[in-house]
Amino acid sequence: MTKLSIIIPAYNEETRLGSTLTTIAAYLVSENVDAEVIVCDDGSKDGTVELVRRFAVDHPHFRVSEAPRNQGKGAAVRRGIHEATGDFLLFSDADLSAPIGEAKRLLYWLEEGYDVAIGSRAMPDASVTIEAKSKRKIIGRIFNFLVQRMIGLPLHDTQCGFKAFRRDVGKRLFDLQRLDGFSFDVEVLYLAAHQGFSVREVAVNWAHVEASRVNLINDSLKMFRDLLRIRSMHRHTPKPVKEPAGRQTAGQVY
Repeated sequence: MTKLSIIIPAYNEETRLGSTLTTIAAYLVSENVDAEVIVCDDGSKDGTVELVRRFAVDHPHFRVSEAPRNQGKGAAVRRGIHEATGDFLLFSDADLSAPIGEAKRLLYWLEEGYDVAIGSRAMPDASVTIEAKSKRKIIGRIFNFLVQRMIGLPLHDTQCGFKAFRRDVGKRLFDLQRLDGFSFDVEVLYLAAHQGFSVREVAVNWAHVEASRVNLINDSLKMFRDLLRIRSMHRHTPKPVKEPAGRQTAGQVY
């Protein structure tokens, strides 16, 4: 049976992580999934770590990976990818904005031979039941425009926190990946394109959970700087000697 690793980055998620873990545990049992769940704490100041430890007492395939200080979502996901032992690696936001049942949509394409499968809130078949606030949507559109113009990724949605990888591919990409913050998703997808890996964008159901404030100007400037860094950092990144595992299939993004 194929083993799945689920990686959940978490920072001060004590209030909602309990229900998330319970939901995931029930899903794994109902679908008879062989899985490990790694909650990658990012230096939380609340009871996030203790909550996961208590949950793991009765659910031994759940565990927490701790960081000594807050480093950013990218750093947390990278740590989880490196620690994961599954054949397929999936990272999901702690709020389960994409229900864990949507994992089947991504894993299907990995089983079909793709190297990477990413959830998308912007494809025609996607269902967004709760929209983000207008300011956040504006930032998302600005960022997607910059991604297409500056990075050249022909994607509808790079920032959906629901992505899956073949183990060897995920570990290769996150070995190369450097950004610790908001833009790490784009860096990983940029690397996938330049490493020759196949990527499938998949429409998913999504319910936005508002958890942080946004600053339209400051956040947009930071995104722009991050995209410049991605191009600069990986201009001379070596490509793999062997051909990637994924096959070339109609409908592939790149």
